[in-house]
Amino acid sequence: MKLHKEFQYIYRKGKDAHSDSVVLFFLPANEIHKVGFTATKKIGNAVKRNRAKRRLRALFLEFSPLLKDGTYIFVAKQAINDVTYKKLKNDFQKILNRLNALKKELDV
Repeated sequence: MKLHKEFQYIYRKGKDAHSDSVVLFFLPANEIHKVGFTATKKIGNAVKRNRAKRRLRALFLEFSPLLKDGTYIFVAKQAINDVTYKKLKNDFQKILNRLNALKKELDV
């Protein structure tokens, strides 16, 4: 997803779940697989924002086979650059579970 109006539509119509380091907006839809990643200037300079988005993309790729159809927007919070991979993965899984975005339960 790249268009501002697409992001705004999901923000308005989708469900959201928050954790310490990530916010997820999710709008279920059949046969649609879209994803967007955002990091505001509150995160830091461009290097820190890009790192935050890379971390979110990597986790998304790890979980993507288990995700339901729909549109996902992952928003990085300020704490994302300070947390460990294990904590970030745990937060990621929690918000996916909260919105029932997983096809089946994970073994962690």
